[in-house]
Amino acid sequence: MSESGRLKWDETGKKTWYTGTDRGVVYPVSPEGTYPEGHAWNGLTGVTESPSGAEETALWANNNKYGSLYSAEEFGGTIAAYDSPEAFDECDGSKEIEGLPGAYILMQDRRGFGLTWRVLKGNDTQKQKYGYEIHVVWGATASPSEREHSTTNDSPEAENPSWEFTTIPVPVHSVEGVETTAHMKFVSTELTKAQLKVLEDTLYGVDAAEAKGEEGQEGYVPAVEAKVAHLPLPDDLIAMLKAAA
Repeated sequence: MSESGRLKWDETGKKTWYTGTDRGVVYPVSPEGTYPEGHAWNGLTGVTESPSGAEETALWANNNKYGSLYSAEEFGGTIAAYDSPEAFDECDGSKEIEGLPGAYILMQDRRGFGLTWRVLKGNDTQKQKYGYEIHVVWGATASPSEREHSTTNDSPEAENPSWEFTTIPVPVHSVEGVETTAHMKFVSTELTKAQLKVLEDTLYGVDAAEAKGEEGQEGYVPAVEAKVAHLPLPDDLIAMLKAAA
């Protein structure tokens, strides 16, 4: 039995909303099925999540509904941006001709990729500085997309193309009751500072820095080695965050 008493609505500090999308990163997949290097996606204007499946098939017996079966859930979406990073070219079916920079053959096999983006979360006391969610996608493949090129006129607008993608889930062995996934999210207001740092240093990379001061002395800051942005598979990412707790 709950001892919290009557429910309360719209308490101070508990009114939250989502307010923006940024920090897109694409991670082209390697032949080994890993995502070894991330590339910043400049000009990202939005990511639309489009899950599908999980459709009911009703079972009937004795003139009544006996039970339900559900199809597997699938995850896909749409990326919208003013442009795409060069690393995404092969994911979009574009291949540069060797020895001929700037010349591309289109309509080629599309390389798979991983994707991350951040969704800002505001509340009534801290506004846009309240927190954010980092979304992570594995096993994505982009579909051919329409792109309109219009003449310049007296009301010019920048092209804002979009890329639809589907996913093939990857294995998850470290979470009981979970076999595969293509999509996870991490909430900044619920992770520890150490976990959030590990997550962002992994997904976004780390710049090298020289040591400051002398070792053993007050104010000493050790040197930092550069770290390439990359996307671990779910089990590895989960293990890293648990170790940082």
